[in-house]
Amino acid sequence: MVVQMGSGERIHYLDWGPVTVPAPGLLLLHGITSTAWSWVPIGRRLHGRARLLAPDLRGHGLSEGARTGLDLESMAWDALTILAANGMGEAAAGPPAVIAGHGLGAMIAAIAARLQPASIAGIALVDGGWEDIGISTRMSPQEFLAGIAEPPEVMASMDAFLGDRRDFDPRSWDADQERAARAQVDQKHAGHVGQVTRQATMRGLVESMFGYQPLETLAAAPVPMLVLVAGAGTADDDTGRERDLALTDVLDARAAAAMPPTRIVRLPGTGHNLMRYRPAAVSAELLALAALTRARM
Repeated sequence: MVVQMGSGERIHYLDWGPVTVPAPGLLLLHGITSTAWSWVPIGRRLHGRARLLAPDLRGHGLSEGARTGLDLESMAWDALTILAANGMGEAAAGPPAVIAGHGLGAMIAAIAARLQPASIAGIALVDGGWEDIGISTRMSPQEFLAGIAEPPEVMASMDAFLGDRRDFDPRSWDADQERAARAQVDQKHAGHVGQVTRQATMRGLVESMFGYQPLETLAAAPVPMLVLVAGAGTADDDTGRERDLALTDVLDARAAAAMPPTRIVRLPGTGHNLMRYRPAAVSAELLALAALTRARM
């Protein structure tokens, strides 16, 4: 499915189809360099139990690239437009939906809730969105961009790229993960692959991510919030401690602003891509958030 934004760009999204009984709406936003296909493990589990939509963000996957509109607020309006095009949210005079975001997508979800809270029943931050990325990573935008670049040997062929993704965790590698990995790259005539997300887009997105203000944003997002925290580190993990402190600051800011409740779920022993490593837990928590928000309406 495709919806055209007011600025002219066409945004592609996956749609798991209508449901036959009253069910919550869920909009699923992927992380940087990824695509809507990263949410397929969740879509398979929640199909028929929720109205599920997952877009390719601007410049990702099958959505049109853009040199402008890469700020988080513009991308949040993209998300709200997709809801409206499917009869949800304030602009469509429809019911509000839950927005779940992974990494970059979590930042966009939080901003959407601040911009148009009547359209958002709740937000789920999937291992991101509550921290100042410059502080938590101790990197500059340029260092972060270099850190997520793929080494030449990984991009030498499709087999090399898929093998690298498989080796992150062979136990969770399946046809859905292979499809998600293939959606991230284009195969060139010479046999090597290149990222679908172009370098100019990446630079714009990383700059936007480093400008994100989590305390200000989440203290002004008047909706219930779910936070799913990956726990790959150990007890003496400096990054983990920094992330925990950032989350505590967000909870304090929301409490001071009398925001609706926040549920924290920690998933120890797993990496950032929780949709791959813990799809059953992520699905259950999203469904529980949707049920909570429906009960509050």
